[in-house]
Amino acid sequence: MSLAESLLSQLRRLQLAHLVERPSVVPWLAVYSFVNGCISIGLMAAAALVTGEAFVFPSLGPTAFLFFYTPLAPAASPRNALLGHAIGAGAGWLSLALFGLRDEGPATAEGVTAARVLAAGLSLGLTSGLMVLVRAPHPPAGATTLIVSLGILREPKQLVVLMLAVALLTAQAFVMNRTAGILYPAWSPGPDGTSSAPARPQPAGAATPAGREAIDGTDAPR
Repeated sequence: MSLAESLLSQLRRLQLAHLVERPSVVPWLAVYSFVNGCISIGLMAAAALVTGEAFVFPSLGPTAFLFFYTPLAPAASPRNALLGHAIGAGAGWLSLALFGLRDEGPATAEGVTAARVLAAGLSLGLTSGLMVLVRAPHPPAGATTLIVSLGILREPKQLVVLMLAVALLTAQAFVMNRTAGILYPAWSPGPDGTSSAPARPQPAGAATPAGREAIDGTDAPR
């Protein structure tokens, strides 16, 4: 059952059928994305406040958006999210090492040098190529690799915390989406490119094309 179908089913149980007769479920998807985005990133920010570690960083934002707007898209699967960010962090750190920037301050403070330009370019190129090679595309990882290659997060300890934050956010996405009745995959997308979980019977008149497009990350028929 997709997010759109789950929301429609719950509204029917609450005897709010008049709300589901509308042709679009986009407002409900917007509410779902808003609430879960606030909760998930809020929890990560709270963890950063308590521990003093970088449990929240810019590329977590687009990852959270994928988790709660297109949870059944391959790019939003736990496999793609974890492998993508790991590749991005590793490529960023390798680029720093190759161009002698491991001990340099962040580009935002020290300025952009020729070595930094080369490191940034190489890190994004490596991240893009490796994600394609292992078939684990996750666009937010492109931001992660630049965060590292620009020196914003560059210490090995910081990269461990970065990956722990991604893992915690992914776990939150699994719990929240499954609680909402979405067949969010436990690891990788299934052979059809969406969830690897067993399919459930769909309620009559469930999802509109617009709802499916949002959840699956595919283009609805025009």
